[in-house]
Amino acid sequence: MIVYEGIKSDFLENVEDDTIADKIEQLILQKMGRHTVANERMSWVNSMEYMYKVMNDPEIPSDAGIAIEYNIPQTAKRVDFMISGYDINKRPGMVIIELKQWSKLNKVYNSNALVETYTGNAERKVVHPSYQAWSYARLIADYNSAVQDQNVHLIPCAYLHNYIRKDDDPVDDRQYAAYTSEAPVFTKGQVPDLRAFIKKCVKTGDKEKVLYLVDRGTIRPSKSLQDSIASMIKGNKEFVMIDEQRVVYEEIIKLSTKCQRDHKKRTIICKGGPGTGKSVIAVRLLAELTQRGQFVQYVTHNSAPRQVYAAKLKGKVKKSSVDNMFKNSGTYTEVGNNKIHTLLVDEAHRLSEKSGMFHNKGENQIKEIIHAAACSVFFIDESQRVTMSDIGSVDEILKWAKEEGSEVTELELLSQFRCNGSNGYLAWVDDLLEIRETANYNLYGLGYDVRVFDNPEDMRKLILEKNKVNNRSRILAGYCWDWPKKTRNDTDFHDIKIGDFEISWNLDGGEAFAIGEYSVNEAGCIHTTQGLEFDYVGVIMGDDIRYENGHVVTDFKKRAKTDQSLRGIKKLYKEHPEDAVDRADEIIKNTYRTLMTRGMKGCYIYCTDPGMRKYIRKRLEMVSE
Repeated sequence: MIVYEGIKSDFLENVEDDTIADKIEQLILQKMGRHTVANERMSWVNSMEYMYKVMNDPEIPSDAGIAIEYNIPQTAKRVDFMISGYDINKRPGMVIIELKQWSKLNKVYNSNALVETYTGNAERKVVHPSYQAWSYARLIADYNSAVQDQNVHLIPCAYLHNYIRKDDDPVDDRQYAAYTSEAPVFTKGQVPDLRAFIKKCVKTGDKEKVLYLVDRGTIRPSKSLQDSIASMIKGNKEFVMIDEQRVVYEEIIKLSTKCQRDHKKRTIICKGGPGTGKSVIAVRLLAELTQRGQFVQYVTHNSAPRQVYAAKLKGKVKKSSVDNMFKNSGTYTEVGNNKIHTLLVDEAHRLSEKSGMFHNKGENQIKEIIHAAACSVFFIDESQRVTMSDIGSVDEILKWAKEEGSEVTELELLSQFRCNGSNGYLAWVDDLLEIRETANYNLYGLGYDVRVFDNPEDMRKLILEKNKVNNRSRILAGYCWDWPKKTRNDTDFHDIKIGDFEISWNLDGGEAFAIGEYSVNEAGCIHTTQGLEFDYVGVIMGDDIRYENGHVVTDFKKRAKTDQSLRGIKKLYKEHPEDAVDRADEIIKNTYRTLMTRGMKGCYIYCTDPGMRKYIRKRLEMVSE
């Protein structure tokens, strides 16, 4: 949907008579039903003045189409400014311009797509403007039937009109070359250069005809996208399915395909513990259903699984529009009913109510996902809810499915292929942490490598040795040590200190902890490892869990101040202390359960509490009994 559209002469006139911001504001209210905040309005006033200077060139056709605030269908993405027309060969095309108010940015090391700048009243990591413009162009090309059928050429760029470029500027750093080469950045003082870029693509006007085509194009994955993801899956050992995984996969394909035939809304709940293959099935479904012509997205609340599985799919391919298929769970607050064919929600237990940077958007992520998709698939393990804001449960999904009139199918994955394929180890962990009583008091005959260490340094040495084989071993820790913002990229600053042992939390760079070349030298937390697996993990259990008087006890007051998992627990403790203690106990134990079940082959443990070490060692010594 295009908010403002016209031809160049209309746009120039609206800027000259100071009505452009008023028109955009009125059209947003009329077409989207929402009011505009003051700072957004001011950004239009500012940016449109600069675009007026750019467009005020007689060689740019006066009847070229102009679109402002183009909402890419079924996404929360909006293109700032588009110019349409025909090139010298009469081919239809659009220049896509990402506008930024920024005056300063810093590069994020080890990332080809992220920069750091001041936005939203704080310094934040955001995507490089070239990446943003390029990804929007790819998103439109990959899913808009009119662009595909009419061979519309999309030409992206970014315009940072307040930004003063300098020599060796971070915006031009070679780590971003894959995107700046496709979507160049224009900055303050480069109006002539941006004009030349536009004139190269738009030689004659189209009287909005190309805009009309694009705005009314139906959603359809392009053949190139289908072929791309198919080739990535083929022969990729990361995504091989086994036994009952295939059964669940086929059933979901059948139900999703049925939705496209009978136009009936369906919700599928797939329950499964750690290592049962939920993520493998989700990624395989993403590829298969896309190849079948569906508009499909893989969704998680946490960014780590999206980042890792997208990287594993791409392999050595650094730049791919496959990234656009991996979405945050807060994307669907404004998406209409059944606008997306299938949404595959991994780690559904981590879904929350509110969305957005400030948790002020939407009503309920589960409701919004079911509403947006003809077929919504939730992969869930309720025992992995690890924060106060996690609302993902089977009951919650059933409630919203009923309200949305969605037919529900429940599936379950029982066999697990992590922890040496042993359900017994998972049951032992539950019994060990007193999450639930099981018959698995010991690990007799399981063949899974579990050890307790008296010194975290000895554990680190073993993990480093195991990691030499294939970079699939990591140190993980409970969130009992602060993660100061100013040192999050400093590998020499060690957040976790236990006697002579020191280690940094995972660095806040662009590289995913689970696959980073050097991240074995850091400690991962629940947020960077949940939903992922390794060969061996070394788990540091902090002061928030102890063994006292014959029982495992937890203490939320020992968690780090920077931990957001227990946000709101102090208020709850003042009002309802027993409820707070119970809720914190569940979250802390679920956190360690999740960390202790990330390893395919082994789990090594160090506890800061001597009583806990002694207790776990005693349980392990019962193996031979």
